[in-house]
Amino acid sequence: MSVLQSIAHFISCYYVSKIIGDQEPLAPDSSAARVALWRALHVQVDAPPHVFADEIGLQLVKPAEGWRAQPDMHPQWTSGFRASVVARARFVEELVEQELARGVRQYVILGAGLDTFAQRKPEVASRMRIFEIDRPGPQEWKRRRLIGLGLGIPEWLRFVPVDFEGGATWFDQLKSAGFDPAAAAIVASTGVSMYLTRDAIAATLRQVAALRSGSMLAMTYLLPLELAPAEERTVYEFAIKGARASGTPFISYFTPAEMLQLVHECGFKEAQRVSAADYTQRYFADRADGLHPARSEELVVART
Repeated sequence: MSVLQSIAHFISCYYVSKIIGDQEPLAPDSSAARVALWRALHVQVDAPPHVFADEIGLQLVKPAEGWRAQPDMHPQWTSGFRASVVARARFVEELVEQELARGVRQYVILGAGLDTFAQRKPEVASRMRIFEIDRPGPQEWKRRRLIGLGLGIPEWLRFVPVDFEGGATWFDQLKSAGFDPAAAAIVASTGVSMYLTRDAIAATLRQVAALRSGSMLAMTYLLPLELAPAEERTVYEFAIKGARASGTPFISYFTPAEMLQLVHECGFKEAQRVSAADYTQRYFADRADGLHPARSEELVVART
């Protein structure tokens, strides 16, 4: 086994680890915690200028001492994943601010996990109504952590717990939390679609496409393994195996053409592909350290 394969194997094993610990039964799963830690790791180990600065997620997770020594935090071999996570986060938040300038006042985060937009940018977020949709347990855990850290839950931040396994409809719950279907919104879903069936993804797309004209969706998706560059394929393959072993397998993959076709079929008027190359040109072009996003994940931006 090569050095790269060894690191990739460790990464796959850590998909089944409990970063937050077994003593916290309501805690977010390890993938959500890992994203939060990668965002913090970008600030701590990558040279400035930083694409995205977020260490509040690290405060929420509160990992054990020595967390940076874990194999899935290895600065070199996880750099592509880390760069992808911070690039998509910055891109989506730039869209949110762009839409706010257009008069959009509702921001919906599907599968919010440990998103910290409301805590990092209250001067922007307080001018909107933010709806975070997630499973009840992890959302209650996050609520307690925010209060415990003294960050609180402002009135304009609405937690929307949805028991997907219990057959709950996220849109009905969203309306109950104060969402106005008669007003436009921006909806974000990052790092979620790979865990859903195509039917579930299509149902979500149709629901968002039915929102008020002028609403926007930003959603990430994974490319099929065979489309990943050769130099990234080993790590990507082990990540896929690790996700499966952890009980949260990657289910859905799309080519860019397939995703654009699905988005249009579900009722969106226009759609745009955002690739890793687009991220690189936009955020990483002048970096001296060679940091760039992994090319296994892309994003689609669609408007109703």
